[in-house]
Amino acid sequence: MKVWKAKQHCAALALAGLACLPGANAVAGPLDDAKARAHLDAVAAGDLDALMKDYAEDAYLEWVGGPLDGRYRGKAEIRAVWQKFIAANAGKPRPANFGKLVSFANPKGASVQQRADYGGQVPVKVWHALTYRDGDLSTEVWQIAPSLQLDQ
Repeated sequence: MKVWKAKQHCAALALAGLACLPGANAVAGPLDDAKARAHLDAVAAGDLDALMKDYAEDAYLEWVGGPLDGRYRGKAEIRAVWQKFIAANAGKPRPANFGKLVSFANPKGASVQQRADYGGQVPVKVWHALTYRDGDLSTEVWQIAPSLQLDQ
C-alpha cells in the first residue's frame, strides 16, 4: 500500500513538473476557440484589421473553390485576398450563420473547424479549418462548399 501511495505522489509531482517545461502552456483550448470565433465574426463583419490580427507572419491560407481559389502565403498575400473578398460585398458586413465549432488540441496547438453560411451580394457556404500554434493562426483552409449543411 505504501509503495502505491509513493507512486501516486511521484506521478502527481511529475505531472506538476510538466507545467514548468518550455511550451507547456501551449496547450490550446477555449482561448483558441474564442480566437477562431472572433476571426470568423471579423470575416462576416468585413473588418480587415480584426481579421488579420492573429495570423502568424508565415501563415498560409488555402482557399479552395470560387474566384479567389488559390494558396496564399504570408500576411501580405493573405491581406490582399481578404481585401478582395470584402470588396466583393461592397465593404458591407455579411449576415452569417455558423454551425457548431469543433476543436482538437494538444500541447503543440489546436485545430478548429466550423461550417458557415455567409450572406451578401454573392452568398457563400464555407467549411473552415483553422490551426493555431503558439497562439497565432498559422494555417487556414477556406473550402467553398455549396451543398454544405450547418450542424447545430
